[in-house]
Amino acid sequence: MQSKVKVTIGVCVRNCEKTIKEAIESIIKQDFPHELIEVIFVDDGSEDKTLAIINSYVSKMNMKVKVFHHEWKGLGATRNVVIKNSAADYIVWVDGDMILRGDYVRKQVEFMEQNEKVAIARGLFRGLPQKSLIATLENLEWTAINFLSMHQEEIKRMLHFCGGSIYRIKAIKEVGGFDEHIKGAGEDEEIEDRLRKAGWLVTDGARVMFYEKRKNTLKDLWRQYFWYGYSKRYSFVKKSKNLNYSSLLLHFSYSKAAYKLTGRKIAFLLPLQYCFKVIASSFGFMKAHTQKFCNY
Repeated sequence: MQSKVKVTIGVCVRNCEKTIKEAIESIIKQDFPHELIEVIFVDDGSEDKTLAIINSYVSKMNMKVKVFHHEWKGLGATRNVVIKNSAADYIVWVDGDMILRGDYVRKQVEFMEQNEKVAIARGLFRGLPQKSLIATLENLEWTAINFLSMHQEEIKRMLHFCGGSIYRIKAIKEVGGFDEHIKGAGEDEEIEDRLRKAGWLVTDGARVMFYEKRKNTLKDLWRQYFWYGYSKRYSFVKKSKNLNYSSLLLHFSYSKAAYKLTGRKIAFLLPLQYCFKVIASSFGFMKAHTQKFCNY
């Protein structure tokens, strides 16, 4: 009799041909029993070789694999494809530019098995070493965030990311899955709010690592945060993302923490980079707001 699948690894991607191979190979190297894993890929309308690369790996994976492809629908709908087709108790979300440590899935599943009231358990993010100043600052910021979140609940509650988190499928179905009106970023924050209101816990997991390459040019960083701001207009999350005094002070604390942890003086550029990201996000939000106003 074949064992029941315990965990689904959900890989929702779009235009990730440069990084998807490393993500898949990190999945293959997981030390959790492969007969208890299924991998569900959902390609959200890629215009590059992402889907072809995924298909080339299917025969090399000694675990159950399902591959779906559709025209662009956005993250909310794409993540729901994984949920609807999962046969497991949990989903570990893997982005197309992520790399999991070999014990990642095993430790996250063990944590969820021991904490029945937890709906979402986050992993511990770490940026891969990169040479550019922009990527280095992004990594320093997360070095500070990871450290401070262990001691400050306020910072911990500010963290929202699907990629690198494990979700309890029972809880996700209970609240109706992801909001498919949300096409871009923000789907994770929105569902976390609904889960908390339903009495579920959202917390840190086993503090096991996953890795990700950060944007390494101002142009790429601008595009990323412009998209975040644009996406924010279409979500139902009602938390302000505007630049404000307390947020700027928070990034000064990130600078101080990053400097103490690494000894790198460039950490004091973090507030400046934060202002750049907020400006990009604000422009994206304004563009989406204008389009929304014109269309409705």
